[in-house]
Amino acid sequence: MSTKYSLIVILGPTASGKTAVAANLAFDLNTEIISADSRQVYKSLNLGTGKDYDDYIINGKQIPYHMVDIVAPGTQYNVYEYQKDFFKVFNALSQKGIVPVLCGGTGMYLEAVLEGYKLIQVPVNEELRSQLEEKSLEELTEILKELKQIHATSDTENKKRAIRAIEIEKYYLNHEREYVEYSEINPLIVGVRYDRETERKRITQRLEQRLNQGMIKEVEQLLAMGLTPEQLIYYGLEYKYLTLYCIGELSYDAMFAQLNTAIHQFAKRQMTWFRRMERKGYNIHWLDGFMPMEEKINKVKEWLG
Repeated sequence: MSTKYSLIVILGPTASGKTAVAANLAFDLNTEIISADSRQVYKSLNLGTGKDYDDYIINGKQIPYHMVDIVAPGTQYNVYEYQKDFFKVFNALSQKGIVPVLCGGTGMYLEAVLEGYKLIQVPVNEELRSQLEEKSLEELTEILKELKQIHATSDTENKKRAIRAIEIEKYYLNHEREYVEYSEINPLIVGVRYDRETERKRITQRLEQRLNQGMIKEVEQLLAMGLTPEQLIYYGLEYKYLTLYCIGELSYDAMFAQLNTAIHQFAKRQMTWFRRMERKGYNIHWLDGFMPMEEKINKVKEWLG
């Protein structure tokens, strides 16, 4: 593929059909997909995380995909690990001359890749946090200035970020600093979205479909495998409400109503994150979800140049 871009990003809120777009594009361009979904990394969490395996088969061809089913259920995988794992895959594909398609809706994971900021695995210091919590953002900024030169304004965007930045700098006063070099990425970013009312209908229809496909049974099997209700509730959304139903804390109707509402709220937060990305300077080329697939693919190819 001849293009100035090193990565094609297909993002969108839940139920926007982004996986199908990514797979069809990967088929057309003979490339591979990297997932940017914070829950699809877990094995055995399938229906609840929306792993549409069938979407990865186009005209009988299996599209290669990465960062799906890579850790055991019960593990608490994080954005730091995702960033490291992503760049291993990305570098390996780039060396083969492949421009991969990054597909997902987890804004934090997408930005960890696109911004290339160095995430550092520094343990939480509860004692330090409790001391700093009482201070104002202005006071925290002054403390941080004593520890390092502040280049990234995101470090002092709010108290939580400032406390974490101080925590990191304090940690490295007594520990060797870890540097991770990441490849620079030149991405084409494409978003898929529907109007609000259509999005709402698609979310509810997809929830009904997945319940009919056996999503409750999936949660029952995970509990039978030895995962605790607390471990499953940690994964949120479907796993939270279905677990509460399975252990008798919610009726079926209450589970459905609360879960449906929670997914709608989640989709709204995703769109808020994408709009924030645009305000930060990311150029997201939006596709109307109603466009025929062939038209969507041709549009992306046109943007690729």
